[in-house]
Amino acid sequence: MKEKTMADKKPNVLMICTDHWPGSFLGVNGRTDIKTPTLDYLAANGVNFTNYYSECPVCIPARRSMMTGLSPKTHGDRVYSERMPMPDVKTLAQCFRDDGYQAFAVGKLHVYPQRDRIGFDDVILTEEGRYDFGEVDDYQIWLGEHGYLGKEFLHGMGNNTYYTRPWHLDEQAHPTNWVTLQMMKQIKRKDPKRPAFFYCSYQFPHPPLVPLQPFLDMYDGIPLQPVLSDDWHDGSPIMQYVCEGAGQYSSWERERARKAFFAQCTHIDNQIRLLIGTLRECGLLEDTIIVFLSDHGDMLFDHDMVAKRLFYENATRIPMIFAGNPVLKCRECHAEGKLAVLADFMPTLLDLCRIPVPATVEGIPLFSAQSHPYVYGEVGEGTKATRMIRTDDYKLIYYPCGNVLQLFDMRKDRDERHNLAGDASLEHVLRQLSGLLVKELHGNDLAWVKDGTLVGYPAPPYTKKTDFGLYNQRGYHWPAPKDYQSIGKNA
Repeated sequence: MKEKTMADKKPNVLMICTDHWPGSFLGVNGRTDIKTPTLDYLAANGVNFTNYYSECPVCIPARRSMMTGLSPKTHGDRVYSERMPMPDVKTLAQCFRDDGYQAFAVGKLHVYPQRDRIGFDDVILTEEGRYDFGEVDDYQIWLGEHGYLGKEFLHGMGNNTYYTRPWHLDEQAHPTNWVTLQMMKQIKRKDPKRPAFFYCSYQFPHPPLVPLQPFLDMYDGIPLQPVLSDDWHDGSPIMQYVCEGAGQYSSWERERARKAFFAQCTHIDNQIRLLIGTLRECGLLEDTIIVFLSDHGDMLFDHDMVAKRLFYENATRIPMIFAGNPVLKCRECHAEGKLAVLADFMPTLLDLCRIPVPATVEGIPLFSAQSHPYVYGEVGEGTKATRMIRTDDYKLIYYPCGNVLQLFDMRKDRDERHNLAGDASLEHVLRQLSGLLVKELHGNDLAWVKDGTLVGYPAPPYTKKTDFGLYNQRGYHWPAPKDYQSIGKNA
């Protein structure tokens, strides 16, 4: 049999995904107060996408787009539907397997049922202690086998809160270290006769904010950049609703939370070095595409907000870096500034690996001549529902509650400090982007439109939310809890 040439040989892929990592939170993207030397190096020597957006910035819908190439409108979730099965289409992993690849996943999938492998040959799973689905994941099994049974959440920090303390168990039991070790083992088990698709999915820097002490210590004495402020907080009901999550934290607690969050990013950056080292020592690095991305970002107190489900930059703009020898030729495409969304990830990676893209995919391959004239985002269906249109020059954010429109100049004001919706000189821009948004609305959203114009609905008075479950607080996990509901929505 004729041996394959380098041109014929399919590359391996190491896909690294995180949770809650904003696109700006990299040294290479302008942050002087966060330590990400590994990712900075990959970005500087690969392709660093700077206009990459999560079109539905909350975990489950975002990952559905990532793994299917579908928009939220098509895959059916723009809320956070915990018990919605994956759409009946060929997934990213299945495409790799059908092309002769081994496909292994380690870490968080966030699908239903939890043990759905979504096309992978095998999945070594950690799902943040979601026993309410009746499953025990592989990390929890490992904890039990190593003397930590039921103890993973005894640090007392919540999965949707921004209080912080250092990790309470040995370093080897931290989920970030555990995922890295399991991924390294999978790399070492690769069949030498077949290419491999490795998916390494970290659950951090998503809260709980429980960094390892050495990484937290790296931020001692480091002055953080000030949080972003603006001129558009007007005390309206919708602004009160979207800011309510941040309101409970003092300035001291916010500073501690930001340093802990950064420490969890730096920890992952450090662990990526081990994955690359394992590829190198296994003789795989030269033929491997390394991809880094996140499902969405986190406001982390910018504009007096936290978390996601918003279309401001730190919640919706996410990192995407392609690196490795097989990617070097792609630098000539100058694609890094293209407007892109998570649905574009699947066709981009498949195209790069010379694997047929299923006809069901709605995204575009970003290293091709194709481009988006604009991208659309949608998240939520209740009071805090919000929609987005992003063009090369401007971003429109829309809240139907109170019929609030915000227009930002993305060339001059990437920090979104100045709302230009009332600027008479930009009335034509506001009208154009509003028209694009109206065209994208579907389902119940159509009630927000009258005679082709956005009208929304009258905003109800703000009512403060009370959650005595402390936004999905975990407890002692032995015996494993059951018959409870995660009201706090750990996304």
